[in-house]
Amino acid sequence: MSAPGLHRPAVLEARDVSRSFGPIEVLYEVGLALHAGEVHALIGENGAGKSTMMKILSGYLAPTKGELLLDGKPVAFSSSEDAEDQGIILIHQEFNLAEQLSVEENIFLGRELKRGFFLDKKAMRAEASRLLSELETRVTPNARVSVISVSDKQMVEIAKALSRKARVLIMDEPTAVLTNREAAVLFRQIDRLKAAGTAILYTSHKLDEVAKIADRITVFRDGARVAVAGAGEMSEDQMAQAMVGRELSNLFPPKAISPSGDVVLSVTNFSVENIVSGVSFDLKRGEILGFAGLVGAGRTELMEGLIGVRAARGDVAVGGKPVVIGSVKDARGAGIAYLTEDRKGRGLVLTQGMRENLTLLALDRFGHYTIDAKAEDAALTKAIAEFDVRAPSRDIRVGNLSGGNQQKLLLAKTMLAEPDIVIIDEPTRGIDIGTKQQIYDFIQKLAASGKSVIVVSSEMAEIIGLAHRVVVMRSGRITGVLSGEDINEDQIVRHAIGLEGRAAA
Repeated sequence: MSAPGLHRPAVLEARDVSRSFGPIEVLYEVGLALHAGEVHALIGENGAGKSTMMKILSGYLAPTKGELLLDGKPVAFSSSEDAEDQGIILIHQEFNLAEQLSVEENIFLGRELKRGFFLDKKAMRAEASRLLSELETRVTPNARVSVISVSDKQMVEIAKALSRKARVLIMDEPTAVLTNREAAVLFRQIDRLKAAGTAILYTSHKLDEVAKIADRITVFRDGARVAVAGAGEMSEDQMAQAMVGRELSNLFPPKAISPSGDVVLSVTNFSVENIVSGVSFDLKRGEILGFAGLVGAGRTELMEGLIGVRAARGDVAVGGKPVVIGSVKDARGAGIAYLTEDRKGRGLVLTQGMRENLTLLALDRFGHYTIDAKAEDAALTKAIAEFDVRAPSRDIRVGNLSGGNQQKLLLAKTMLAEPDIVIIDEPTRGIDIGTKQQIYDFIQKLAASGKSVIVVSSEMAEIIGLAHRVVVMRSGRITGVLSGEDINEDQIVRHAIGLEGRAAA
């Protein structure tokens, strides 16, 4: 069955578009047509050219070759503002919000409503309230953006886009930081926009989402268009195979036999600020210990308390010996490394190169008074090969790497400190399926080599596919520790919502 939008003219079309950055070509004569009333999914691995195409369509970049057509007529956007004025709105994966302004000020920033010469604050407050209500978010219009959660910031970005009455709405990984409930709300909004005739370009690494909402699917690989299909014509497995150019029959590596070795980390009656209370668990040598729970369960806060970046109290022992960890340096001294869920905000320095980022945690290995640049270069060469970091140049700024390659560089940076215990928070958020498989293999090899790994993940399949044991948290407490056949979706969900187990008093 053809997509409903195909019976209407293309609102926006890229025709034979190429794009180069200096001598490096990242798009090769690709075409993409967005029709009114259609959800068109654009999928591909990190680095396939999706972001470049979205930026060209929304006026942030100009094509090196080829042309754009708006309502069938050639158009050249002078800027993203020019594209927005013509009804083309991009919701960025990376938030484009003014942190110190309120939610309503962000929604109307640069397009404030006025009554005569004065701002119509009452009207903006009412419209912001209406938009937030439609998105079923608890955020208030007067809340300062800097203090709201990551998922709430994403909903503000969506509200901002909805306020602009888009003819074409381009959504870059919109559900990457949303809960399942918030994602369901977004999908209802997409249905409403589609019914109103909006053309929607939707990118996501969550192939189940793509299968659910897309009328048409275009697959990019290595800067070229390799497949186009209508709704229902591609299974998730076929999408994945088209993206990576090979079959992905088994995403997760086989689990090693559950470790029965020494306890390397023991945490007893551990509390973090007013978020986590009375948590106790242990970690064995060679074990992958999963932490599951709903958003807000306290998993990330627990890990940040363990490495000394949040105020905490309780007992921690490493290798049977008590340790006091009040800083990241203390954690490193105890052989513990933490790979943050926020690779762009706290994991990497986006304005610096790969070499500077790689060696940041282990600078003392490269000199005390002056840095041995040759040794750093050798370390980068090894990391690029070992972690398969793909970059057009060794000198590229890290902010210009794809999300998957940023994550692999962050893994390399973490492992350069040679930890015995590795805590990985949301290891594959915003990562394509091919890179996910690489990261899963790496985590399994870490455990097989005798390292001990804690994986915090909101992806159920990830927890089930990787972990030897699973700790489930709810409201800052542990409600269950699962192993063997009990590691399944039903048991994890029942513990996460409080139907099984009981949080420690």
